[in-house]
Amino acid sequence: MKILAVDTALGACSAALLEDERVLAHRYEVMERGHAEALAPMVQAVMGEAGETFPALDRLAVTVGPGTFTGQRVGLAFMRGLRLALGKPLTGVTSLAAMAEQARSETGISVAAAVHDARRDEVYLEILGEGMPSSARLETFEGARALLAAATADTVLAGTAAARMAEALRACGKAVRLSAVIAPNAIWVARLGARLEPTGLVPRPLYLRAPDAKLPAARS
Repeated sequence: MKILAVDTALGACSAALLEDERVLAHRYEVMERGHAEALAPMVQAVMGEAGETFPALDRLAVTVGPGTFTGQRVGLAFMRGLRLALGKPLTGVTSLAAMAEQARSETGISVAAAVHDARRDEVYLEILGEGMPSSARLETFEGARALLAAATADTVLAGTAAARMAEALRACGKAVRLSAVIAPNAIWVARLGARLEPTGLVPRPLYLRAPDAKLPAARS
C-alpha cells in the first residue's frame, strides 16, 4: 500500500510517501509559520523524488491536531482537497500519537507519552502502550505528571514539555527516558494512518481547548 502523509500541526512541516513500511521519499522542515506556502512544494518534491504519480496512491493521512489554529487547518485543507480530487481514503492521526509512536519505536520502550506545552501550566497529553490512556487530552501539568507517575513500565517522553516533565517525574523517583522528538513527523503519521481502517468520514480538526479569541457580541 502506498500512502502519502503530511503534518503542519505544530512547529514543523513534513511530507512522506511510504510503500508499506518502506519510506520512498520524505521532507521535514522545522518552522513556526509559513506552512501554507511550504506544504504544496514539499509534497511535489516528495512525489517527484519517489517517481510516483498521485493516482498511484492508495491512501492519504494527515494530522488533525492538537496544534496551532492555522497550522492544523493547512494540512487538513490540503489533504481534503487531494481526497476529493483523487477519490482516495483519508485517515486522521493526532499530532501527539505521531510523536509518541516515533519515540516508542526509536527507543524500543513500550510506553510513550507526548507531552506538549499548551501554556497556562497545561499540556496536551497522549500516552501509548500497556493499557494507559490513549486519547489526546488537555491536562494540567500536575495532572499529567500524576498519570505518568502511575505507569508501571519504563516510559519515554516526547514533545515540547517533555524535558520539564522528565525533571518532575525523576524528582519523585520515576525513571523515564527523554526523546529528541518535539514535533510530529509525516513518516509516523503515514505508519499510524496505514494501520487505521478508513471510515469514509472526512477528518476534522481536533481542538482540545476553546479558542482564546472571541467573536464580538452582537449589538442589540
